[in-house]
Amino acid sequence: MEERYYLAFDMGATSGRAMLGTLKEDKLQMRELARFRNHIIEIGEHCYWDLMALYREIIGCLKRVSAEGIEIESIGIDTWGVDFAFFGADGELLRAPYSYRDRKNTQNAPERYFKKVPAERVYELTGIQVLDFNSLFQLNSLKEEGCSALENADKILFLPDALNYLLTGNMVTEYTIASTSNFLNPRTKQFEQELLDPIGIKTCQFAPIVMPGTVVGTLSKHIQRITGLSDVKVIAVAGHDNASAAAAVPSFNQNYAFLSSGTWSLMGIEVESPIISEQSREWNFTNEGALAGKTHFLKNICGMWLLERCCQEWGINDYNTLVQSANQKTPFRSLINPDDPAFDNPTSMQQAIVQYCEDTNQPVPQNEGEFTRCIFESLAMRYRQVMNTLQDLAPFSIGRLHVIGEGSRIEMLNQFAANATGKIVVAGPGECTAMGNVLVQIKATNPEGIDSHSIVVRSVDTNIFCPQDPDLWAEGYVKFLNIQDIYKNKLVM
Repeated sequence: MEERYYLAFDMGATSGRAMLGTLKEDKLQMRELARFRNHIIEIGEHCYWDLMALYREIIGCLKRVSAEGIEIESIGIDTWGVDFAFFGADGELLRAPYSYRDRKNTQNAPERYFKKVPAERVYELTGIQVLDFNSLFQLNSLKEEGCSALENADKILFLPDALNYLLTGNMVTEYTIASTSNFLNPRTKQFEQELLDPIGIKTCQFAPIVMPGTVVGTLSKHIQRITGLSDVKVIAVAGHDNASAAAAVPSFNQNYAFLSSGTWSLMGIEVESPIISEQSREWNFTNEGALAGKTHFLKNICGMWLLERCCQEWGINDYNTLVQSANQKTPFRSLINPDDPAFDNPTSMQQAIVQYCEDTNQPVPQNEGEFTRCIFESLAMRYRQVMNTLQDLAPFSIGRLHVIGEGSRIEMLNQFAANATGKIVVAGPGECTAMGNVLVQIKATNPEGIDSHSIVVRSVDTNIFCPQDPDLWAEGYVKFLNIQDIYKNKLVM
């Protein structure tokens, strides 16, 4: 195969990056072109995403590619899930998109919607876990608030689809990103009008649903003029970053669980058909879209968000020093439930951790190293808790745990994950989302057969972590469960 270049934009909830990928000697090589911040903007009582700032970063990268004389085959964009933008009948953006961190839209949002449609019915139709920021609940909140942008919306586009539209002028709804909405049926792969009726939204207000690998269009004449590029194809890759990330798991054996470790940690398995049962609903597991029409059966876990927010308060950008300090601290001195609402978007993450420890009669972390150890051990314990229930629901025996994403580079957290779950952990690749993004582009633009798993296995180096100190971690897990009970009881009192 001749050398071809593919440009992947991977937009995370705290940062974005542009990666250039190419196949050389049957190996996928990735080069970072740019990395940039993604900021939540607080105005009044609401939190917004600066969609135009992300668009500006994309345009800047396209100009750089043109200036360097790189001829790219295609472009793909992935983002986090659930959030969306409103466009008027004239095709113009009506308002900066709301962020899923906006507590005004999301606080008690599921409970309000379930007064219109019972929770059991919603799960029966969608198989999606209840998270207060799911698109369905956000839209219902905006309807109740009388949001003018919603009232005047001709089309509603999820964020990767919105960015694709700004580049091409064409509107589509990519399947994997749509699956995070909580109103897409994973069996029919279509939106459920029954769930949108109580909000007064019609399925025609969404663009047609397409599968990963669909060509959205080419760069518009305007984009070609301002960037200097030609009519480059824009591909609807797996628009949900987790779906792109899972496409880059370096394994031929399907009996594994994956942990996409970034701002969020998502633990799950890939299955042929959705798993929707009373037990999966009770344990709040979700069914999200994957490549080739498959399903990722998984659960969201709060991830590096905790440490990212603490690092912002401390003015620290390098995790290495924190990890070295944390490694010297006392094990299981303080534990928290990372998924408690107290850590959703506090004014101070450090103070939220302090308050949780005080409320559960634990020693309060005194320095950055103790906070870091508290966060890592608590995440690992939560991994164990989710792994236990995931195995009960999985149609196969889970062998290894593949940790992918930025978190796969943190050896201490990977070792803790192995210790807590009792599974061999295979860590890497770190840039899995961008790799999965590029792999979809390659398959979409090349008529030759492409074996993605073979390419990934040949292309990445992984690190293996074996479980250690099982008795010590079993004791720590008991403490973790007890701490959760203490906190719940305190809230009831």
